[in-house]
Amino acid sequence: MVTALDQKGVHVSHRTVYRAMSEMGIIHRRRTPRGITKAATEIQDLENLIKRDFKAEKPLQKLLSDITEIQCCDGKLYLSAVLDCFNGELLSIAMDNHMKKELCIRTVKELEMQYGKKLEGAIFHSDRRSQYTGEAFRDALKDAGLIQSLSGTGHCFDNARMESFFATLKKEKIYRISAYKLTREQVKSIIFRYIFVYYNRIRISSVNPQGLPPVAYREWARATAPTVA
Repeated sequence: MVTALDQKGVHVSHRTVYRAMSEMGIIHRRRTPRGITKAATEIQDLENLIKRDFKAEKPLQKLLSDITEIQCCDGKLYLSAVLDCFNGELLSIAMDNHMKKELCIRTVKELEMQYGKKLEGAIFHSDRRSQYTGEAFRDALKDAGLIQSLSGTGHCFDNARMESFFATLKKEKIYRISAYKLTREQVKSIIFRYIFVYYNRIRISSVNPQGLPPVAYREWARATAPTVA
């Protein structure tokens, strides 16, 4: 909020903003996960190439993926998405009424169609659910030139940045539109616009310099990158 005001030429301190938001009752209360965390095995530790380091020096270096479910009036909608650690941009999504391996494979195929050989050598990190550990999904990653990384069993924080995006999506859009009253097709359209029009291009990102939206930061980084002689 301080960044948003600063961009509009209103310069105030964090304390002033916090006090004003508290008086209006619009402070977001952080929720603490209460799940049980299991110890990782030695093999799982070796398979986790990210190790909760969600920073990347360039685009398409570290990618995160996961699935979330959304209740609609005609049943559940499942969203599979891929996020770039460099700027927090959502690169690829797929939505359907199931969460089978085909949904995750479609997300990878869509990613491959957009970026092709630029994906070669990129790390693709997800949790350890069966959709991501099956042979068909591993083959899809291999075809795209991606290197698989997996979270430890029961270690939700191993993919915390992806989980954070889903929490933001639901808090800022899904809960506000009462998605459970809408059809899957209606919610699909709303999610698509939120991600590719608002989140990627307009919404202030606290993880990027000057609060730049993901696409704006990627373009700025490309324009200011040193030219190799």
